[in-house]
Amino acid sequence: MTTAKGDEGLRRPGHGPQRATFLELFLDLAFVFALGRVSQRLVEDLTKERRILLPEVGQTALLVLALWLVWSLAAWVTSRYDPQRTAIQLIIVGVMFGCMLMAVAVDNAFSGRAPLFAGAYVAVQVGRPLALMLLLRGHEQWRIGLRIVCWHAVSAVLWIVGAILPMARVAVWTLALAFEYAGLALGWPTPGLGRSRIWQWAIAVEHLAERYRQFVLIAFGESILLTGVTFSGGALEAGRTVAFVVAFATTVLLWRIYFGRSGEALVPRIVGHPRRGRIVEFGIYTHLVVVAGIVTTAVGYELVIDHPSGHLDPAWLAVILGGPALFLAGRAAGEYAVVRRVPPSRLVGLLALAALAPALVRLSPLASGIAAAGVLAGIVVADMVRVWRRPGERPSPA
Repeated sequence: MTTAKGDEGLRRPGHGPQRATFLELFLDLAFVFALGRVSQRLVEDLTKERRILLPEVGQTALLVLALWLVWSLAAWVTSRYDPQRTAIQLIIVGVMFGCMLMAVAVDNAFSGRAPLFAGAYVAVQVGRPLALMLLLRGHEQWRIGLRIVCWHAVSAVLWIVGAILPMARVAVWTLALAFEYAGLALGWPTPGLGRSRIWQWAIAVEHLAERYRQFVLIAFGESILLTGVTFSGGALEAGRTVAFVVAFATTVLLWRIYFGRSGEALVPRIVGHPRRGRIVEFGIYTHLVVVAGIVTTAVGYELVIDHPSGHLDPAWLAVILGGPALFLAGRAAGEYAVVRRVPPSRLVGLLALAALAPALVRLSPLASGIAAAGVLAGIVVADMVRVWRRPGERPSPA
């Protein structure tokens, strides 16, 4: 990775343990609230009377993409710059407040609260790089902030237009997000200013890897909260009780797959990897899929707890099985980036979930939840056997 000059006064110290600060964990609390709001919105999408489900789910996916981009860029800021500096702390607090406003607007983000969601999002995405650009004025690194400001200023127009025009809102906001993710992937190329891929920045790789893991833990926490609140809100019947136990067990299994011994071994490999910058940049996308899988799984099991027996809506089955499938796909992609191989259990698990779908559509929601948990349990057992047989794996070459 290149070493930038001119921002040494703000740069995160390169010595000592690269642990997250309490300010960063404080920021994550806002995203606990945001994930909870997203989960509730998705539950409403799946349970209300509808003719076509896809538009509602697509809208919720757009909100997730927006929230994830806000958190990811904030995490990259604190991995490059010292979060103990007052100026950086003010930037992170501003991001946190903007996230809270976005979360408040989530339920009606495509209707009455569209201006609030779009306004908060634009303020965060333009204000963060603009503040960094002002802090770095006089140094060559201000160009990074200027490039990002230029790209988000263009997308800001789309967000505002979408907030004003209800009929075009989904299409315009989709275009805005596609434009922003393209800028992220390409390094925000700007005429006269060049471009700068984030993997080229001088960052604390160990810290950023830890931040991704912390956000995954936040998603698990939201899953536990949603499971507990759903179960406590109804009668203690046998079917609901079994569904609650299965939901909790599923969360534990997902946690084991991500944070188990093989998962713990990935972090030091990333830190010592010759392409670590590219790997952590790729982590933006793999962890987006992992987090989406955890949230979707939590929503699926909320449906199972509330409706353990009876007819199984095909859309519910897609969520119950699709959540674990998303999680496994994201995890497998992340593992492949580091060790250049995918554990066979991930592929077998994905195939098993797909193969079970035709048979489960005729059964109850609880049966589907138990089947998904069984597949995940098999993966955990396979991981334990693999670690026992092959305690060490070499990272991929440069």
